[in-house]
Amino acid sequence: MLTDAIYIRKRTGDADARYTQANEPRDALPEGSSEPVEGGNAGAGPDHVDKDIGGGLKDDPFNQDEAGEHEILVVSIGTSLYDSRVKDIKGIEDAIQKANPGWSVRRAFAVQAIIDRVQARDGEVIDNIDQALKRAVSDGVKNLVIQPTYLLHGAEYDELVKAVEAYRDEFETVKTAEPLLGEAGTDASGIGDKEAVEKAIVESAVKTAGYESLDGAKEDGTAFIFVGHGTSHHAKTSYSRMQSRMKELGYDNVFIGTVEEEPEETSRGAVLEAVVRAGHRKVVLRPLMVSAGSHAGRAIAGEGKDSWLGIFRAAGRFHAVDVQMAGLGSVEAIRKIYAEHTKEAITR
Repeated sequence: MLTDAIYIRKRTGDADARYTQANEPRDALPEGSSEPVEGGNAGAGPDHVDKDIGGGLKDDPFNQDEAGEHEILVVSIGTSLYDSRVKDIKGIEDAIQKANPGWSVRRAFAVQAIIDRVQARDGEVIDNIDQALKRAVSDGVKNLVIQPTYLLHGAEYDELVKAVEAYRDEFETVKTAEPLLGEAGTDASGIGDKEAVEKAIVESAVKTAGYESLDGAKEDGTAFIFVGHGTSHHAKTSYSRMQSRMKELGYDNVFIGTVEEEPEETSRGAVLEAVVRAGHRKVVLRPLMVSAGSHAGRAIAGEGKDSWLGIFRAAGRFHAVDVQMAGLGSVEAIRKIYAEHTKEAITR
């Protein structure tokens, strides 16, 4: 399959031509059609692409030239799901642009495989980090602010800082803004933001579940579990601290889990045991991820017995186990926090 052949980790010189060739059957369809095409995503397994998503739909990739002298480069891990890309990632980008009208917002995705999927399936071209930085140089940008939509200072953040450092001499000023939770640790710096994040995500989950308050959900026996990626990086303590702060805020029916099950207390087994021990009768699962992409869908809400949904339903201890597939970027208060981090970087 042509599309399968171009899911590459590193771009090659003929990549764009191969994408075009793979998309020729789809380009011949009526505008907006989502019919499968031979040689397109037909036969591409779940490790490559989710079928029924994209369908030729495009959002603004934010990679236009002529950025001007002041640019904000918003860097995300990325997602191939159209809805998540628009609601979560573009939602954050739009909020940052609105808050900084004198600056040009541009986009970069960190994962090349995601960029490849979107271009192969939908014909939408998104810059990777290196391409976006080169574009900023060629556009004559003088002042560059990097705003990662990452959750914390993990391995991806370290890689981003390293990539940006190689271009530092190409600009008059280069500043990297804080990810959502900022630095790991218990010092006073940034704690206000951390608590604001926690309050925002809980409020959104409670409202989506149809409760007037978290206390009302607790009285109904409902527990909320926010599931992040997890990491072996030392920043994993951010997940542990978030759980501790939930308790400090009085959110006794809120739990933090991770897909990678690091730190250990965020594993499926540990969280399941804690929820059962607390006597909750209902469970609501929700991603603690910027975008509710295909990875979150499979790991949290997948049909398999190893997903969070599968594990909690198989336990047979709850009247109901539901999932809210909403990324952090869809929450207005979270978008505002990212925009504030960007403004702080600009003014420091």
